[in-house]
Amino acid sequence: MKLLKIIILGLAIGLPSLVLAQNKPVGIRPDIASVAVETETGTVEISRVQDNKNLISQDWAKTSRPCPPFCIQPMQVAEGVTTIGELELMEMLKAPDTLVVDARLYKWYVSGTIPGAIHMPYGEVADRLEELGCEPDFDGWDCKPAKKVALFCNGNWCGQSPTAIRSMLAEGYPAEKIYYYRGGMHAWRMLGLTVVKP
Repeated sequence: MKLLKIIILGLAIGLPSLVLAQNKPVGIRPDIASVAVETETGTVEISRVQDNKNLISQDWAKTSRPCPPFCIQPMQVAEGVTTIGELELMEMLKAPDTLVVDARLYKWYVSGTIPGAIHMPYGEVADRLEELGCEPDFDGWDCKPAKKVALFCNGNWCGQSPTAIRSMLAEGYPAEKIYYYRGGMHAWRMLGLTVVKP
């Protein structure tokens, strides 16, 4: 019924108007067209693909992967860790006191990542806490001065960033300084957001 109303409206106002409606600009929000992020190689504008017919493809279009290891991850990865979405992640990418970590294996990272993210494979995170603001001490790590950090991996079915988060917590990283972007690269690509190759 809705499609019939659209067709009748299109006939009433003329087909060119109906075609124009399909090619509207694609913003991040009604008031934000893009977000500028500083990276190691300079400023990158995060925006969405402007082609209204754009589709995700290849590995990102696959809906069913064997579980394990590709099992659906919980919304809350650990007590005290905050789960965030794309808008919150973009704010964190702009914040000087926050790091965004791509916790995926190298082969996934080089296929494309979120602008401004640093690469720290999930199996190495616990050994590289100094890069996140922790200080080594006699018992392991003192993470009181640690930075806020957001971690992501491939998406809702990927366990790489949840594994990294659990290892950080085991080393004493404060849960309230950890953010989990559960949607990861799958959601980022599905929304047509800018992806860079390192």
